[in-house]
Amino acid sequence: MASAAERLAANLDFGAFARAKELQQRILFTLGALIIYRLGTFIPIPGIDMDQFRQIFEQQTQGGAGLLGMFNVFSGGAVERMAIFALNVMPYISASIIIQLLAVTSPSLERLKKEGEAGRKQLNQYTRYLTVVLAVIQSAGIAVGMQSQPGMVPNPGLFFMASTIITLTGGTMFLMWIGEQITARGVGNGISLIIFAGIVATLPGVLGGALQQGQSGELDAFAMIILLAVLIGVIVFVVFIERSLRRVVIQYPKRQVGNRMFMGDSSFLPLKINTAGVIPPIFASSLLLLPSTALQFIGMNETAPDWLQSVVGSLGYGQPMHMLLYAVLIIFFCFFYTSIVFNPEETADNLRKYGGFLPGIRPGKKTAEYLDYVLTRLTVIGAAYIAFVCLLPELLIAYYEIPFYLGGTSLLIVVSVTLDTVTQVQSHLYAHQYEGLIKKSKLRGGGPKR
Repeated sequence: MASAAERLAANLDFGAFARAKELQQRILFTLGALIIYRLGTFIPIPGIDMDQFRQIFEQQTQGGAGLLGMFNVFSGGAVERMAIFALNVMPYISASIIIQLLAVTSPSLERLKKEGEAGRKQLNQYTRYLTVVLAVIQSAGIAVGMQSQPGMVPNPGLFFMASTIITLTGGTMFLMWIGEQITARGVGNGISLIIFAGIVATLPGVLGGALQQGQSGELDAFAMIILLAVLIGVIVFVVFIERSLRRVVIQYPKRQVGNRMFMGDSSFLPLKINTAGVIPPIFASSLLLLPSTALQFIGMNETAPDWLQSVVGSLGYGQPMHMLLYAVLIIFFCFFYTSIVFNPEETADNLRKYGGFLPGIRPGKKTAEYLDYVLTRLTVIGAAYIAFVCLLPELLIAYYEIPFYLGGTSLLIVVSVTLDTVTQVQSHLYAHQYEGLIKKSKLRGGGPKR
């Protein structure tokens, strides 16, 4: 006999989607919010010469490389247009990571983290405040950098500084609000969907550039077929790993309620192979690209000492030192961030509080040691997986001169957000189908017996 979940899954079709009015409203709200975001990426900030800015941007990014190129991808091209959403949600992501790190080291924030919903709301408020601070700092740096470029700002001064800071900071806060609204009233994680929309928006330009390279002879047909096959294979591999779980069995003891004895229940603790998500490659890319981008931004890429230019040049795309440090930093941040987001001792204490235990392992310290052992082995596999996915496009970029937009970080974000959004859509459909089954059962068996 099929289980309830199997019956629900079998009944999921377009008819079920058509009957789920709430889900349709959530999807339409999400699409509307993302359209507003995309419109904002085409509105430039006031007070700059856009032609001059585009020329300098092309020179500094060298066709998409560098830290500015990476931010431009995540912002959907808003950086190269210096739009009001140029900062995107990066200050919010940085603030969230900093608050997570402080929640581990600060006793007061750690207490808030354990207070449940009230503590979570307070931490979210701290994250918003820190987002404003980071956005102001970054927008001020952008304003100073643009004023230092000859001819980019026709009327430099305090008014330009203030207008740029207010515009870029306001754009970030508006995107943060849109992301929270999508999470509450739409489908999927709003902040992740905003980054996803920015990356996906660049795909037509990437495909067009690849076709132009094929027509001009820069890429032969065989190379394009190989690249397409590699891209499909990597996507399948990413989906397989992201959906993989290590299920740790949790057993609950028997319990007596009144004169009745209930048998012990069992469940499992799902541990993902890639617990750190896309944070490690983002951090690793930012650290590696920061030196060269800083030199280009302040105009010292040609006047800097030879030894400094040599060191920075060795960190460029396609260089062996860049590949090695990139892999090492990814592995380091995988272990570091996993230790932040998952605490084996806290998980073991929670299991003991609710009476759960792992079969064959004593509660408390032994359970924490076992969970740490399992998580460490999973993180080794996850770190190797992320390093492979991120380094493979780097090799293709260096050998075939493929645009930066096909980087491994972008691919991980697109696939992960797609899987998460599809899962949430399925959850809403399951809930709708489950409510329908309950109503039918009440109609069939709820009447008075004669």
